[in-house]
Amino acid sequence: MPVKVPWLKGVFPALVTPFTKDEEFDEAAYRNLIRHVLPHVDGLVPCGTTGEFPYLSVEEQKRIVEVAVEEAGGKPVIAGTGAAGTRQAIELARNARKVGASACLIVTPYFLHPSDKGVYQHFYEIARAVDIPIVMYNIPQTVDRYLPRAVIEDLSDIPNIVGLKDSSGNLTYTLEVLEMTQGRIDVFIGHDEVVLPALASGCTGMILASAQVFPEIWQQVFRAVQEGDLARARQLQLGVQKLARIFCRYGGGVAVKAALNMMGVQVGGPRRPLKPTGGALIHETRAEIQMELEKLGKIPSPISNIQFPVGPLESRFADLELSAEQIKAAGLRVGTGRVGQAPEWVQLDLIAGPKDSPLGEAYAYQLTYPIHGREALTTILEPNLTVRPPTLILPTLEQKNLRQANMIYGPTQSGVAKAIVDNLEKGIIPVSAMDEEVMVVLATVDPRALDRHALYHNVYQAMDAAIRGAFREVGSS
Repeated sequence: MPVKVPWLKGVFPALVTPFTKDEEFDEAAYRNLIRHVLPHVDGLVPCGTTGEFPYLSVEEQKRIVEVAVEEAGGKPVIAGTGAAGTRQAIELARNARKVGASACLIVTPYFLHPSDKGVYQHFYEIARAVDIPIVMYNIPQTVDRYLPRAVIEDLSDIPNIVGLKDSSGNLTYTLEVLEMTQGRIDVFIGHDEVVLPALASGCTGMILASAQVFPEIWQQVFRAVQEGDLARARQLQLGVQKLARIFCRYGGGVAVKAALNMMGVQVGGPRRPLKPTGGALIHETRAEIQMELEKLGKIPSPISNIQFPVGPLESRFADLELSAEQIKAAGLRVGTGRVGQAPEWVQLDLIAGPKDSPLGEAYAYQLTYPIHGREALTTILEPNLTVRPPTLILPTLEQKNLRQANMIYGPTQSGVAKAIVDNLEKGIIPVSAMDEEVMVVLATVDPRALDRHALYHNVYQAMDAAIRGAFREVGSS
């Protein structure tokens, strides 16, 4: 029977491997990373999937594990020693044992897929060859097969096979393993998106890429589950769920390295053929990572001295080359709304009028000759479904990065569209306006805005107020 390992519980980060610009192992950066994360974790996991183990030489893996042991301060180190072949895995496990690792993490044999019997034999021979606790590793996303449950059940009787890391994210599989092994081994969850349900089901800890970005939050989740406070654990999990999802779905180590670099923990980029941008991690995803780190307080929000447009409402449409006199002479309707608290506060200035008025000309001009950095966008309710009356949203502030653009093209556009549709249904906007008029919204959105949900609701309310102001005479007649 396996010997239970008392320290095999809690929060373990699956460490990235820092590289220099020449793609050499950056030992100084690695030590700095470990010192950054160590106070908040129960142990370390070097040379795993997040650590890009297939791209490391045998000597590099040995040195990386050795450095982790030196920096761990007595905390356990579970060394990634997986390999496609049994002989290679044994060599890596012996190296890890020699430099002081506490256990080995060994992935299902990959590339040339053995039979279930071959998989069993792989782990059995490693366990016999190396006097060190072994944690099996199931990650079908990269290995292209599950570690068979029946094989796990049989291997759980071997004394030094003490655990399983399940990174599948498949809770049905996880619970079946827990049921089949009946506590003979410890099961660690390795998929960041399902930590809470896995812990609540009986997993004893987690090995996560995100545990080097926000380990203190995972510690709080772990303690909350142990104390039976599932409501608190749920709140914490949901607070990091989007970032956890990005890490799981956009190349683990690539996305985590981007996050750490943003936080000032310099770890360089990945080794080829992985790419930090334009491949595994696109620019839009980097912007999302930045926003989520700001929400967690991991990086500061951009400094903003936002000034909302002031003065008579008719004088705020100079960007459309419409003067107050022209607006009044053409009988154009205007309205405004400002809603919310910083940084999700927003001001919308609305102008509406016939297509054959000066506003119609200004509308067409914005589409033909957009203002650089403040390009107007057509308001859509959903893909390929524009709202009516046709409406442009013109940002009043230059969109300097994708982070800001995402807020305009996401919650701002959605909130404006929904307010238009609802006011049409209520009769505030007359049905005749759908075909006869156009509208332009000057949108002032704080560049520091973080909460997309709050911004959406603020935009909706501001647009609702602007519409009611612009169409008040129509609605009262």
